Amino acid sequence: MPIYEFYCQACHMIFNFFSKTVNTTKVPVCPKCRKEKLSRQVSLFAVTGRASEEGDMDDLPFDESKMEQAMNMLGKEAENINDDDPRQAADLMRKFTDLTGVQLGPGMQEALQRMEQGEDPEQVEAEMGNLLESEDPFVLSGHKAVPKSQRQVAPLKDETLYDL
Repeated sequence: MPIYEFYCQACHMIFNFFSKTVNTTKVPVCPKCRKEKLSRQVSLFAVTGRASEEGDMDDLPFDESKMEQAMNMLGKEAENINDDDPRQAADLMRKFTDLTGVQLGPGMQEALQRMEQGEDPEQVEAEMGNLLESEDPFVLSGHKAVPKSQRQVAPLKDETLYDL
């Protein structure tokens, strides 16, 4: 017996509906505002059986062992950086992104380029602070940076089980 999830745009909420039969066509009205027809959502589902621990690691968006190796290697290099040379810090960041596959967001990319040209990191931060604060500094390969101002707040979820 399936449980379907539906979303109400007006309430910004997800509702669960229980059905005694498979029903892929019925669309209920929102149980909260009673005004909106809901939109069907793709729901999570479970599969019986035992998942391997190794398989769980395959879901990570990066190679954990590669990340650990990079951090260990770069940690040793970071100890020898001249704090007065922004080019060395920028070089270390480039090595980190090359080794791990993590990419920089557009603002961080610009800040790093300016540091590679020898600009004072404090001056770069003073001029670009608002831009840098409004976006994620890192992006995993294959993912697109989304400015914080454009991120959507996840809908609330009503835990009540309604009849379809």
